[in-house]
Amino acid sequence: MRAIVLVIDSFGIGALPDANRYGDEGSNTAGHICDVMSGEKWPALKRLGLGNAARLAGHNLSGCEAVEIPEASVAIMAERSSGKDTTTGHWELAGVILDRAFRTFPSEYPSFPADLISNFSSRIGRTVIGNRAASGTEIIEELGDEHLRSGSPIVYTSSDSVFQIAAHGETVSVDELYKICEVARQLCDPYRIGRVIARPFVGASGQFIRTESRRDFSMEPAGETLLDRLWGAGVETIGVGKIGDIFTERGLSRSYHDKGNNNCLDRVEALLSESSPENQLIFANLVDTDMIFGHRRNPAGYADSVSAIDSRIAKFREAIDGDDILVVTADHGCDPTYRGTDHTREYVPLLWYQRNRSPQNLGVRSTFSDLAQTISRELGAGDMKHGESLFR
Repeated sequence: MRAIVLVIDSFGIGALPDANRYGDEGSNTAGHICDVMSGEKWPALKRLGLGNAARLAGHNLSGCEAVEIPEASVAIMAERSSGKDTTTGHWELAGVILDRAFRTFPSEYPSFPADLISNFSSRIGRTVIGNRAASGTEIIEELGDEHLRSGSPIVYTSSDSVFQIAAHGETVSVDELYKICEVARQLCDPYRIGRVIARPFVGASGQFIRTESRRDFSMEPAGETLLDRLWGAGVETIGVGKIGDIFTERGLSRSYHDKGNNNCLDRVEALLSESSPENQLIFANLVDTDMIFGHRRNPAGYADSVSAIDSRIAKFREAIDGDDILVVTADHGCDPTYRGTDHTREYVPLLWYQRNRSPQNLGVRSTFSDLAQTISRELGAGDMKHGESLFR
């Protein structure tokens, strides 16, 4: 049996009941995209039951409405952990529920503690600039020239628990930037900072462009993950895209750091053409929806990106065998019509497709970890600590 889990990064489907705690009341990534983009959308996801998932969240997806009999079993999942970031969401999808949130920092200068910045500068032999919350594209436009003159990396954060480091390739090579990030990762652990992110950029003044050499340096997962459990049970585990970074390569038989959705989807398609072992998990993150379109508040680009994923899902559905599992889900929201540029605290859809399993209404789930619990059982690895099986 093979399980393929596609995480459409930030494809939330309606504000969680506690969204007001995060300033995200009324957010709805999928719903608001459908509201502002006319016409029919995402036919494969519609047939699987994306509109039915939206109905569980209490609303309608214009152009991707509920169908009478969806092809997939359908649920929406609430995040039990505090937070709304990539690491928290993926860890909970993999069965780890955080008992306390990662640390976040004030938006204004100076965002990070003075001793963290002092130790970081001393270790890398460079001063830093920035040290506040900002949009990545905006801060390199603002500080890129100063960075080129001084050689000081640009350090910044967001509403998420991140320590981001931007550097121009002519001043700090990508390899050196990664080494700097490894230093930062060591220093950030005591502060419970979820991710250190390398943000290389190139170009001239006024025309700076971030490259695809971004890399995330996460904390070690705080408990046994689905990947750990499966790997220990002899199941082949394959990460595609950011998965290896998010889980620090732990519990992975193979890890492919493909950049961009098209390359990640190409990788999944190639993996599906292989002869699979007795049991296998393919776990893929599709980041463009979040990184390129959600944070930059571009609903048209977001809709088109989901359309490209949708066309591949139709192919994957035809490529899998009768007992194979195809799951489509998300890790948080990033409503491109919402105020600000940050993630939004939302339910995520869960579409579980198997040819040999009759579709079911799986309702509203109280944790993302129900997914990990179910996959672990289906692939013969036993029970996880958290979550309930989707199927009785």
